[in-house]
Amino acid sequence: MQTPSSNDKIIATAFKWSVLVILLMTTIIALLLGWQTKIPTKSEPIVQTVPDLPDIRTMTEQKPPKVIFTNITQQAGIDFIHQNGATGQRFLPETMGSGAAFFDYDNDGDQDLLLINSQYWETPKDQAQATMALYNNNGQGQFTNVTVSVGLEQSFYGMGVAVGDYNGDGWVDVFITTVGQNHLFQNQQGQFVDVTQSAGLADKPQWSSSSGFFDYDQDGDLDLFIANYIQWSKQLDIDVNYQLTGIGKAYGPPTSYQGTQNQLYRNNGDGSFTDVSQQVGLEVSHPTTHQPIGKALAVNFVDTDQDGDLDIFVANDTVQNFLFENQIASSGRFEEIGMMSGLAFDRNGQATGAMGADFAYYRNNQALALAIGNFANEMTALYLAEDTNQFSDVAMVDGIGPESRLKLSFGLVFLDYDLDGRLDLLQANGHLENEINTIQPSQHYQQTPQLFWNCGKDCRTQFIAVKAQQNNNDLFQAIVGRGLTYADIDNDGDLDILITQNGGRPLLLRNDQQLNHHWLRLKLKGKGNNQNAIGATVQLSVDGIIQTRQVMPTRSYLSQVELPLSFGLGSHSQVEWLNIQWPNGQQQRMTHPNIDQLLVINQE
Repeated sequence: MQTPSSNDKIIATAFKWSVLVILLMTTIIALLLGWQTKIPTKSEPIVQTVPDLPDIRTMTEQKPPKVIFTNITQQAGIDFIHQNGATGQRFLPETMGSGAAFFDYDNDGDQDLLLINSQYWETPKDQAQATMALYNNNGQGQFTNVTVSVGLEQSFYGMGVAVGDYNGDGWVDVFITTVGQNHLFQNQQGQFVDVTQSAGLADKPQWSSSSGFFDYDQDGDLDLFIANYIQWSKQLDIDVNYQLTGIGKAYGPPTSYQGTQNQLYRNNGDGSFTDVSQQVGLEVSHPTTHQPIGKALAVNFVDTDQDGDLDIFVANDTVQNFLFENQIASSGRFEEIGMMSGLAFDRNGQATGAMGADFAYYRNNQALALAIGNFANEMTALYLAEDTNQFSDVAMVDGIGPESRLKLSFGLVFLDYDLDGRLDLLQANGHLENEINTIQPSQHYQQTPQLFWNCGKDCRTQFIAVKAQQNNNDLFQAIVGRGLTYADIDNDGDLDILITQNGGRPLLLRNDQQLNHHWLRLKLKGKGNNQNAIGATVQLSVDGIIQTRQVMPTRSYLSQVELPLSFGLGSHSQVEWLNIQWPNGQQQRMTHPNIDQLLVINQE
């Protein structure tokens, strides 16, 4: 028989082992749960430590400069109204809006404006069907509607637009994506002719979103990439019958629909294109079902691995993003490395509702950044790569994350709105569901755009949100924002903004900054078929600080920005040098160019 003291020892020992076992099991369970919530696929996305963080001891409080954006839409002659076809049936395409493009269609040196329209599903008897609209700029920011006279009075359920001189004749052509049949319009000296059929682009109708011209194979002419969204039809939408409590029939998420494959068309050099998507490795399918998984809404072309050719980033809605590394020169194919690069998922290993995207060197160093506008409560992503193709999300530490969390962001661009030499970030916001506030009090259908001022490396955060109270700025109107683009419409050196609205009028916002900052704008003219030098990179040195820009109109969401490049110089009155890397790799250097002008540079 055991004594009380020996019993106590046995009980104490058993208790200790029980605690250890419980702790061990708890740890194992926590690790397993953490692994399951973090990893949505079999492979873990690469997570990096945040690069290049500022020293907290040197951080300073700064306020954004006083800059006014003035709404001049009506006085500038823009009378466009977007028609999304909504009549209460709540078909998903009605939520997505349309894009816009600034480009010089008539070669007079001014930035003209093309606004893409959707249409009625069934045209009312007393209504004309909606069409897109082309506005001619007189060089001072006044526009005239020339849609009919140039041959663009066309009606279809339009989504996005791409511009590029695909046949090398010196006139910029237009490609338009739709819910249905896409269209290529050849610019014949200011008149547009639909050449979709003869160009080999009349594929089966589907829902295409963003698109862009770029030279993927470095043969000197522009190829065409088309981002496709989901497999959709009216009947599928009716069958899904998505419901929200308090609303009833609602606009459903893309998770209820099958994904699609994107398309790459190689320019044959004779006015026609050939679909090489499968041949070059751009088709991504589920490893088990073998069904396409992409649900693309935005595309960017940028040399992420610094090897001299353009890679392709695709922002997908509710599924992983893609990064296609260009290995055409070595293997004839692209390799999808989104997961390995850190761009496939958010910081928690989850796919997001990615809408628009843009890239930039906003720190004025070698770190490449990619910003992605996401769904409400997901915050804007801001990926940064100090090393080649190794990105980490710095949205929180660089000041974008908390301010953007509640917004549902579509169009998104980097631009130097105050000409201080640092790229700022602007995004257009607006919800999908017009009655969202009845079930989510924190959400509104109309939302204000957001402008983030780039304060520089010595501030507490790289970006500071510009508040709506500043100067009663017209930029901060609550709208149903979708497409977003920019251009210097009045030739005064600063960048003006256009935001499209879903089912409403666009906002043309004139930049009325009066900071007396210097600037330099560049218009590049290349040799061969790529006369607008799409894909060229320019570096410019001011007081030892190097700014980098790329000639690439394909940015944002469904939209295209102007071709000329803008550099803000701040108070500096001299540019030390600028260096151009043309699309064929040729280097061209210029020292001490005159400033405060548009400088046209021909490839030597």
